[in-house]
This record gives sequence, C-alpha cells and structure tokens, in this order.
Amino acid sequence: MPTASAPPATPTRRLRLARAAVAALFLTNGAVFFNVVPRYPQIKDDLGVGNAVFGTALAAHPAGALLAGLLAGLAIRRLGSARVAAFGIVATAAATLAIPFAPNWAVFGAALFAVGALDAVVDVAQNAHGLRVQRLYGRSIVNSLHGVWSIGAVLGGLMGSAAAGLGLPLTVHLGVSAALISLVALAAHRFLLPGPDDAERPSGQDRDRGAPTRDRGRRRVTRAAARALAALGVLAACGALVEDAGASWGALYLSGLGADAATAGLAVVAFQTAMTAGRLTGDRVVDRFGQRTVTRAGGVLTAAGMGAALALPSTPATLAGFTLAGLGVAVLVPAAMHTADELPGLPPGTGLTVVSWLLRGGFLVSPLLVGVVADLVGLRVGLLSVVAAGIVTAALARALADRVHG
Repeated sequence: MPTASAPPATPTRRLRLARAAVAALFLTNGAVFFNVVPRYPQIKDDLGVGNAVFGTALAAHPAGALLAGLLAGLAIRRLGSARVAAFGIVATAAATLAIPFAPNWAVFGAALFAVGALDAVVDVAQNAHGLRVQRLYGRSIVNSLHGVWSIGAVLGGLMGSAAAGLGLPLTVHLGVSAALISLVALAAHRFLLPGPDDAERPSGQDRDRGAPTRDRGRRRVTRAAARALAALGVLAACGALVEDAGASWGALYLSGLGADAATAGLAVVAFQTAMTAGRLTGDRVVDRFGQRTVTRAGGVLTAAGMGAALALPSTPATLAGFTLAGLGVAVLVPAAMHTADELPGLPPGTGLTVVSWLLRGGFLVSPLLVGVVADLVGLRVGLLSVVAAGIVTAALARALADRVHG
C-alpha cells in the first residue's frame, strides 16, 4: 500500500507556495459574491419589484447551493480539487456577469442560482485542497484559511460599496471584479499541489477506500461513518445558525432595543470581526488544546454570551453577546470539515461534501426557524436558538477528531 511521507518539520518553499495559493482561492471565493451584495438596492430598483419578490429571487442562491453541493465530491474525484477550486472560481465570477443583464426577477434569480451552485462546489474543493496542504504541514492551518475567506468577503463588500458610491455601472463593476478575481485564481492554480487528492493521507488510512473488505466489516464501517457524519452535520448546522443570527437578525434585534441604524449595524460587524480574529488565531489554539476542547469551550462561550445578552437586553450587552458568539463558533465549521474529510470508509471528498451540504442547509433553514419563532413570541425568544446551538455544540464536540495529526 502506498504511504504518505511524514510531514516535514519545516515547510518547504513548494509547500509554503501551495499554502499561499490555496489561501488566495479562499480570498477570491469570499470576494465573488460579496461584490454583488452592496448593489442589491440598485438591482431591486432596476427590477422594480417589492421585498417579497426580491427575497424570493435571493433565495435562489442557497437553493442552487443545496442542489449542486452534493455533486462536489464527484467533481473532485473526476477532476481533482485544484482544478475544481481554481477554475470553479473563474466560472462563479463569470456567472455574476449575467446579473446586470437580467430583465426580470426570475432571470436574476436564475443567475443567483448558478452562482450559488458553483460556489457550493468550489467551497468543498478549496477546503479539500486546504486539508491536503494541512496534512503536509503536520499542524492546523485550515482555520486561518477560513479567516482569509472572511477577509475576502470584507474586501468584496468594500469593492461593491465603493462601486455603488462612485456610481459605476453594474456591468463595469462586475466585469472588473470578475477579471481581477479570475486572474488571481488562475495564477494560484499553478502553485497548488499536484497528484491525487488522497496522496498525503497517513499510511494508516487506505488510499483506495473502495478496496474489497468483508461484508460484515464494511457494514460496520458504513454505519460508523453515517453516525459520525450525522453528528458533524448537526455541528455544522449549529455553526450556520449562529452565523446567520449575527448576519440576519442582529441589526433588527438592536433596532427593537432602540438603537439607531448606524449602531444596529454594528451587530454583524462585531460578530464577523470576532469570528475572523478567532479563525486567524485559531490554528495555534487548536494545535495546543485540540479541536474537541476548543470547540466545546466555544459552544459554552456562545451559549453563555448570548444567554447573558438576552437576559439583560441592552445595546452594549447585545454587542458583547454577538462578539462572544462570533469568537465561540470561529473554529467550529473548519473542525467539522476536517473531521469529515478524515473519516474512514468513505471515498475521498464524500464526507466533506455531505457536511458542507448540511452546513448550507442550516443557512437555508435557520432564517425560517428564527423568523417563525420571532413572529409567534418575539425575536428575543427566537435568538434563544443561538443559545441552544451553543449547548448542542458543546455536547457534540466529542465527535470531532481531536488532533490534526496523531
């Protein structure tokens, strides 16, 4: 059986370039969609539709991601994570170019559907390749990659906001952003790791995961993998619920407490800033204490922080609560993805694909869940879902692989 070489004590120049290249993919992936978001008011006005119709069109993005997400594993096995990630980003950027030419909300929704579908496949591929690089490093790096994605999202949002402020036509703005993003992705592709995606797996794992085994053993492994994937999927969905609460409901909740528009907008800023900081520093913490301990502590921090904020409703307490929640879930999704990618008994990319799909399902279901509860008994009660997600995260953290290697 072929074996992977031991991780080097000091990363080689080739390995450092591969890490920089995959970080560039995360950066551009974060920037693509968030270039469009600040132009929503103009797009809505140009289409001449109301909030309900526009919201229906926006829902096409997560719908496309859900429908296409399960195809990512197949694409990675056929083409390799490097090609799927790099060229997929080019395709995603190209798909945004259809948005300025949408004559009605249905065509606009179709364009967002395509962007969401491509983004879902790219997301799995870039994480798969990042985990390849991590295996060779012999220590955690995936949290910093997700931190770079957050930076890319901020940069994309700033680009879109600046274009809107300057009054640039949407065709010019998205054309320039697509060109820049595509150039970066194509340049990064040449420095990614060559070879099959399971080449760096430890020798204890069968590189040919489809190798014949006894039927009884195969059934046992399959059941174990299914149970593990279920737990990891719940963890990923918990991360999605908390992230969506910060993005979708933080400003509305603060507005209900009497905060002005500028202050209310700080809820998502506080959350995203804390989460980005947690991801950029999370690798060292994970290497020292292990993914289970860090994730369990993060779940407790999320539940306690938001619980206190909801018990003592005020602007400062709410901002502090969302800050602690952002820090608490910073490493949750990367940890779930890493564990899923290392599960035995599954073809390469399958575990990562399933958990990524369930994560996106969480993003789709979360606003509906919180919204229904908020309409029935108030948003303050609806945000107790964040507290519940923190508790569930702390309870299921044992399902995670504790160490990146070992």
